[in-house]
Amino acid sequence: MTTSANDVLQSTQTELEKLVSDLRALMANKDFDGVPEIKMLRQRLDDGLHNARDSAVRAAQEAARQAKDAARAADRYAHDEPWRVAGAAMAVGALVGFLLARR
Repeated sequence: MTTSANDVLQSTQTELEKLVSDLRALMANKDFDGVPEIKMLRQRLDDGLHNARDSAVRAAQEAARQAKDAARAADRYAHDEPWRVAGAAMAVGALVGFLLARR
């Protein structure tokens, strides 16, 4: 993953953890212990938070796996077709040089 993708992922994870912490603090408030509906709501919120955290972890793991798979495929291609990769890199470099020279 690129640095910006890592930053976004880290920021999202931090925000999710803050939200979970705030919700847990609210659910731990003993002032609401006498209300049965609040007890059920606490359980549903706790279950939902657990499911959301699991989903976020699975999504992050899948994204990391896909990034590794793409990197491996690119690496295999570069090793299998080095002249094509070198040619493509040279073509891109020539195009960038041409565009920069026109400025």
